[in-house]
Amino acid sequence: MVPLSNYLVLGGILFCLSMAGIFLNRKNIIIILMSIELMLLAVNMNFIAFSHYHGDTAGQIFVFFILTVAAAEAAIGLAILVVLFRNRNTINVEDIDTLKG
Repeated sequence: MVPLSNYLVLGGILFCLSMAGIFLNRKNIIIILMSIELMLLAVNMNFIAFSHYHGDTAGQIFVFFILTVAAAEAAIGLAILVVLFRNRNTINVEDIDTLKG
């Protein structure tokens, strides 16, 4: 049986990688969205590990709600990204950081 600490360390490593992806790459919106999704998956893995460790299904049910919200967030984020690319012909964050009314 794999101990709980291994899951928590792996979740922490994934979370730190996603934070590095956000802070080191501030130019490409797609990589920023992927880093946010990786962050959510790391948190979900910790929820499932704690849920299995304590023998409670509440954490697993909570993960289903998080995954549903994450799927909606990804769909809306990509839709906004497509609209921005059609209007400005770029997905560079520095070029689209100013919004006009």
